[in-house]
Amino acid sequence: MTRALLMHGYGYSDGMLKLEGVRKSFYGGEVLHGMDAHFERGVTVVIGPSGSGKSTLLRLLAGLEVPDAGHVVADGLQLEPAQMLAHRRQLGYVIQEGGLFPHLTARQNVALMARYLKCDAEWIASQVQILTGMTHLSPALLDRYPSELSGGERQRVALMRALMLEPDVLLLDEPLGALDPLVRFGLMPELAAVFRELNNVVVFVTHDLAEAEYFADRVMLMHQGRIVQSGSYADLLERPANEFVSDFVRAQRPVREA
Repeated sequence: MTRALLMHGYGYSDGMLKLEGVRKSFYGGEVLHGMDAHFERGVTVVIGPSGSGKSTLLRLLAGLEVPDAGHVVADGLQLEPAQMLAHRRQLGYVIQEGGLFPHLTARQNVALMARYLKCDAEWIASQVQILTGMTHLSPALLDRYPSELSGGERQRVALMRALMLEPDVLLLDEPLGALDPLVRFGLMPELAAVFRELNNVVVFVTHDLAEAEYFADRVMLMHQGRIVQSGSYADLLERPANEFVSDFVRAQRPVREA
């Protein structure tokens, strides 16, 4: 399919998003400890146990949290509070279970930000059609409400909404975590195809090693607010950086393979 999405706002020309020396605390407890990380075109899967700081990292990248120290850097520029609105318009953000507005139809959810920005109505309709095909959502479902859709259908709509303005960066926080295993299995190839089609910066947070293996160009394993290993999935399995990495991999592999 020909890529025919349009840009709105400011683009990130070098396709790079970074954290430089970022620290973040909540209620007196430090969640991220002076983190340095960079995210480039392709899929970076951020993985780790609960409480390791994965979702906090994603919220910092999205501009939904502000670092206590350090900087979020986009296209070589340190982001300041006054720039966060423009920054967020370059992002697509998908959370677990989609986060759709229940009083809006699927079509209205997808087009919400485009209508807010007063985009041309014909362009919006064309964009919805393109994204419906890209995510393999049946057009007949566009005028249903979220409560009338299955879990997999809601996630497709959430992805369409995130992609509506052709973001430079796509952030996904456990997007498959709440799905039935069969639905999850069916959605994974379609999601991977979307990533290949767009070839933008994708940061995919999960606790599931199988998802990391399936999607990742790069894997970033976190533990207690720090990155303990970053590289390929094969590196994680074959060249673990420390005992925690070995234990994490062993804990998620089938018993007969452990």
